[in-house]
Amino acid sequence: MAKYRKLGKTSSQRKALLRNQVTQLLYNGKIVTTEARAKEVVKIAEGLIALAVKEKDNFEMVTVSAKVPMKDKDGKRVKEVVDGKKVTKFETVEKEIKKDMPSRLHARRQMLKVLYPVTEVPAAAAGKKKNTKEVDLVAKLFDEIAPKYVGRNGGYTRIVKIGLRKGDAAMEVLLELV
Repeated sequence: MAKYRKLGKTSSQRKALLRNQVTQLLYNGKIVTTEARAKEVVKIAEGLIALAVKEKDNFEMVTVSAKVPMKDKDGKRVKEVVDGKKVTKFETVEKEIKKDMPSRLHARRQMLKVLYPVTEVPAAAAGKKKNTKEVDLVAKLFDEIAPKYVGRNGGYTRIVKIGLRKGDAAMEVLLELV
């Protein structure tokens, strides 16, 4: 028996298709696709979720200080004159950040190999580059998805058969996170 389905595509097309479907599954929580594709996506997605569950709490909180430019009420930088030159005023800010342990950092990079970057566009600004946000799917995996599945040993996804597709009679399924 083969280790994977070829899905009628070349290796690069197949990898791109599966990466895209895994990314959309984790971003939206569910996707509609064919049965064969869904079974391949499940393998990848379950591996990523299992990795996130394993490394979920493997970080330490670290306090860092950073110099940040001071801003006025309009959001513009505050300038002051020093020796005849305009210089930006800075303030020091203390901040708590999560510092990944080496194994969690490795897991994060393994996930980034598979997941595509996702850009979120607000409905009001559709078609405009302004106000778009880059979604951190790896952080979503660690912070939102992994805590839901802590007590569970696998079986993070569900395949529900919808019926035959009209064009080519391929079995369509709903693939969702449990």
